[in-house]
Amino acid sequence: MADTLFNDVMILLGASVVAAALFRRLHLPPVLAYLAVGFLVGPHLAGWIGRPEELAFLSEFGLVFLLFSLGLEFSVPRMRALKTTVFGLGACQVAVCSGLFWALGCALGLSPAAALVAAGALGLSSTAIVTRELARWNELDSPHGHAAVGVLLFQDLAALLFLILIPAMAGDGSQLLSDLGLMLIKGLGLVAVMLMIGKWVLPFVFQEISRARSEELFVLTVLLVALFSAWLTHSLHLSMALGAFLAGMMLGESHFRHQIEADIRPFRDILLGLFFVSVGMLLDPQVLLAQWYWVVIGVACLLATKALLITGLARLSGRPLDSALRTGLVLSQGGEFGFALLALASQQRLMDNESVGLVVAIIIGSLVVTPSLIRHNQQLTRRLCRSTTPTQENPHTTAELSAATAPLSGHVIVCGFGRVGQTVGRFLTQEKLEWIAIDADPIRVHEAASAGEPVVFGDAQRLEILRALGIERARQVVITVNQLSHALAILRAIQPLELENLKVLVRTQDDADLETYKAAGATEVIPEVLEGSLMLVSHVLVNLEVPFRRVARSIQNAREARYSMLHGYFHGQQSQLTDKRGNPLLRRHPLTLTADAWACGRRLDDIALPEVCGILVSRVVRASGENLEEPTGDLMLACGDTLVLSGLADHIEEAETRLLTG
Repeated sequence: MADTLFNDVMILLGASVVAAALFRRLHLPPVLAYLAVGFLVGPHLAGWIGRPEELAFLSEFGLVFLLFSLGLEFSVPRMRALKTTVFGLGACQVAVCSGLFWALGCALGLSPAAALVAAGALGLSSTAIVTRELARWNELDSPHGHAAVGVLLFQDLAALLFLILIPAMAGDGSQLLSDLGLMLIKGLGLVAVMLMIGKWVLPFVFQEISRARSEELFVLTVLLVALFSAWLTHSLHLSMALGAFLAGMMLGESHFRHQIEADIRPFRDILLGLFFVSVGMLLDPQVLLAQWYWVVIGVACLLATKALLITGLARLSGRPLDSALRTGLVLSQGGEFGFALLALASQQRLMDNESVGLVVAIIIGSLVVTPSLIRHNQQLTRRLCRSTTPTQENPHTTAELSAATAPLSGHVIVCGFGRVGQTVGRFLTQEKLEWIAIDADPIRVHEAASAGEPVVFGDAQRLEILRALGIERARQVVITVNQLSHALAILRAIQPLELENLKVLVRTQDDADLETYKAAGATEVIPEVLEGSLMLVSHVLVNLEVPFRRVARSIQNAREARYSMLHGYFHGQQSQLTDKRGNPLLRRHPLTLTADAWACGRRLDDIALPEVCGILVSRVVRASGENLEEPTGDLMLACGDTLVLSGLADHIEEAETRLLTG
């Protein structure tokens, strides 16, 4: 049996490597590659894996890590910010879509329990694909992007309910209501206990682990937390996936979230690939050939029905027709949570393999269409609306960028808005020099733009984006990205323009690739040594003909202030949140005061953030666009003000609570 299992794993890994590479070339999601591998090598087609049940325990681990990763991405602050959309549009979408699909499943002959599982699987959308594609086309901050994110957040909550219900429905049905009630009580109690552990125990544990500066110990601790949570829920006769999701949600709000994501990714990707392979094995080609028309009809009906229902619900919530229709289009598919629910239902024998295979095929078909649907959602909306009124444009398309940067001349373009890029921007602002930054991290761009920084989302390697930023009128380009291939790609995009008056500065960690950068067109290459950020800033300002004495004075002032100007920055997806000793780094975070915020109408001194939370307000951006640097304590706050908070992440959360609720 051991030899057979080893052979099966080798076959799956080899086939997965080939399929993943092929699907990547075709710009298709890797999940489809794994599903295709399971379909092709499974017992129903090639028969290379004759006993897939032997791989069941590996696929269960894959399911655990899928839910753990989704839990890490679950954001309570974002849900709080989008609470109207989450609990309004999101709740209505799940209820209406699932209810309709459940009624349809019962009408087609499924048992009520099987119909509920199928309805849940079809009613949920793909968080991974939708958010990735919206970020790719810079639509996360658009009205339909915000609506989609809000709905997806509620779908994550609804999936928790399904994970609790499925084991309860797997009984004989004689005491279904009492079983459901017991499962719900267990689930809610478990959520409460694990949230308390996540708030008071895990931060202390991970703080101590990080101080040990041992990658192995850190990874082992993460694995232990994820698997222990899964085992705990399993011991309570709940889904292992539920425990993994709760563990991810606990750690998702900690300082260590990004490090955990990076460390857990290899285990997640490998085991998750095996999970999707096992799902693909559920597809029976004979059943699909006999019912191919049902698959086609199912995909078309799923996309059309969800798009129309979500559009209608969005319109009822007060959104314009174009925004509502675009929201419906981007959320019209099934999702990866559907695979998890179907796999769990199959294990609990709530659905037969034929029904599971049919629903899986429908979800896969909808996922294949989704990238193109999101990419062209604006064009489809225009055609479907049949109106002469244009839909709302994405403010960061090349045409809009060109219009927005038209007044700029002799400005600086900062490619990469990480810590060094933000340092450059602060000194340029201090010298009242015009600049604009571009970054490919949607979270960082959203954070910084909300705080009034001139930063846009985009790929600086694309010539049309650089032209839209006014590179032909710029005096200087500063490349702060820390990847050789990325920086060289930007240089090669600039080189054909042959702009003699344009200076291009490149930041690098050392001088190993100095000649490579020079050959690619860099005017100057600044290796990072001690005070690397200050050195880069001095070069930028001198090249902009700022008097050297003023430059030296600015640098000296920063030193005398113990580098306070450089402390704290807007964090993104790949930011390091602790130093080498495990101590948390300062961060900056924007917070906009809503109409019902407690701080509205109060002075900064009355709120006393430094004394209560240890937080400083480094900037206030008025609703009118006015920027107030280092505001005084007698400043009266108003609704719509955006406060840039500087401090530790835990203290920022306390400050948010005080500002919003008192």
